[in-house]
Amino acid sequence: MHIAIAAGTVIIGLVIVLNYNLDQVKISGQRFGDNLAQIQSDLKDETTNYDVKVAQYQKGDISKDEILQISEKHVMVLNDILTKYNTLKPPETFVPSLELFKLSTQSQIESDKFLKEWIQTGDNSTKLRSDELLGRAFEYETRALDSFNKAKTNSG
Repeated sequence: MHIAIAAGTVIIGLVIVLNYNLDQVKISGQRFGDNLAQIQSDLKDETTNYDVKVAQYQKGDISKDEILQISEKHVMVLNDILTKYNTLKPPETFVPSLELFKLSTQSQIESDKFLKEWIQTGDNSTKLRSDELLGRAFEYETRALDSFNKAKTNSG
């Protein structure tokens, strides 16, 4: 009888610990998702603002010197955003998506460096390289979102 009570107590204790751990994983996953969403939002805002400035340059509303200064600052902001990924503490199932988001941002940075070079030199090969890298960034982001959503489905 005492063994049955002790076994029952152990089982109840294990269930409580397991539920607590599952709740902690959910909280950790939610925190990670919220922080990742903020980084992605910052990235989107920065790239959208930069695209507007490039369009203004192409229309002649911004000088070459101005857009080059804007481009330099833009790349520094993107590099700062890239470092924010390293502060995240993803649950194990989200690590692959985080790596893909980082690759997407790295490709975006490289693309924008080539775009700046194109603005500076007028060399169309650098514009083509920029476009290729932008396409790669989009592919990585698409894969990252897919991986993130699969991990979310599997952990929820």
